[in-house]
Formats: sequence, C-alpha cells, structure tokens
Amino acid sequence: MSMILDLRRFRSAVERVERTVEPAAFALGTEDFRITAPIELATDVRKDGRKFRLVGTLRTAVEMPCSRCLEPFTIPVQTTFDLMFLPQADAPESDKLEHKIDDDDVGVSFYSDDTIDLADVVREQIYLTLPMKPLCQVDCRGLCPICGINRNLGTCDCKSDWIDPRLAVLKGMRPQ
Repeated sequence: MSMILDLRRFRSAVERVERTVEPAAFALGTEDFRITAPIELATDVRKDGRKFRLVGTLRTAVEMPCSRCLEPFTIPVQTTFDLMFLPQADAPESDKLEHKIDDDDVGVSFYSDDTIDLADVVREQIYLTLPMKPLCQVDCRGLCPICGINRNLGTCDCKSDWIDPRLAVLKGMRPQ
C-alpha cells in the first residue's frame, strides 16, 4: 500500500484516511531502529484552501538496542499527532539571513506536487516517541567495562575500582 497521500483527491473539508502497512513495505534508511509490527496510521485530513491539517494516531512497534547492554528489545509506539502542511511555494525564502519563527510556524511542514509522503510523517513520529536513552528494563545492569559480559545474564570477577592516578598521592596522606 502506498504511503503517498494525493491531496488532489480531497474535495470535502474533512476526510478520514486509514492505512495499515507491513514493516517490510516501509523503507528504512540508516535509522537506529527496525519496525517489527504493522504500521497502523489513522488520520483526519482537514482541508482549508491550500492548507492541510493531519490529526491522527500512529501505532506500531520498533526494535532497537538497549543503550546499556546493547541487546535488542521491542518498544511499542502509540502516539497522536497534529500537523499542518502548507504548499512549498509558501515556505520562507532560504536566501534571507534571518527569519523569525512564530509559535504558529513550529508545527508547519511543506508539501510539493500536491502530495504528502506519509512515510516521512511516520518516521518523524517514531523518532519523537522513542526515548533518548532506550533501556531494555529500568534496572538494566549493562556491560562490564573490563571483560564486556552482559551483567543481566551473568557475573564476572573483574575489579572495577578505578582510582584517578592524579589523586593517588592523597591516598597516602590519610591518617592511620
């Protein structure tokens, strides 16, 4: 199923668009995640002249590595979005050195050729949903910095006490 939204077919003020796309059909570039569940996208497309507003929900699941132990784990993604799209011709000129961004401009994107690529919307919403430091579990113990064993799966006898060599002199000054 296509992820391109043809804006020429919208005649009424509000229309519902629902798409379900299998993960294999969603082309990923160099993302740090892998989509593991069907992408369910449901949105109301609100037309106001040449402006289009997409208000909807996105559901899927992604797999990514834990930032402590590097083991892959699945994160459910369920989010809502409210996006405004204007024609590319209305985009601010890039040759201006400074352009004031109003509060109303923050959530604005631009479309060209009377189409919106929903794949870009999905990708953006997934990135906004993902945690900055993904953890497979809240109390993930990570990897041993000496031998590299996953501390969630086993233990090691490595000594991880590190003393700053610049402060070693102070250790000898401690009263007995």
